[in-house]
Amino acid sequence: MADTAFPTDPDAWRQTHLGRLLGHAMRRFDERVLALMAHDLDVPLALSNLAARAQVSAAHIHITRHLAREGSRLTELAESAGMTKQAMGALVDQCEAWGLVTRGPDPLDARARRVLFTPDGLAWLDAFRSAVTQAEREFRSSVGDDIATVVTIGLEAYTAG
Repeated sequence: MADTAFPTDPDAWRQTHLGRLLGHAMRRFDERVLALMAHDLDVPLALSNLAARAQVSAAHIHITRHLAREGSRLTELAESAGMTKQAMGALVDQCEAWGLVTRGPDPLDARARRVLFTPDGLAWLDAFRSAVTQAEREFRSSVGDDIATVVTIGLEAYTAG
């Protein structure tokens, strides 16, 4: 008879530890948000098509999550997203080509540039908010309000520390 205190696969923990589960949950959540945005009639058609064809990825969501409405310097954007300036620069280049963002002067420093949402980018941001709200409702429905509340409180406490 097998001893249940010691699983037969000593590496099973690699598939079930908290970090792995959080990563899977974040990917699932981001995929759902992008799917909702792909079908949002308020998203400019070209951007909706990019989302529908999976051209927009979770990496592009970093810009949506972290770019201030009034704009941000590339270094600020990269830092808040936990990315290198070079990696964020490549994402900004792509988002600029898609019409989500533009680069403009920084009113506080003539040498610096700010990344700014375009009007289409602001429509994308509004659709992102709606999609996140819907995905959160779906999460609550899936696991129940009590568990969703505990998960939220736990994650807020964990990330604050």
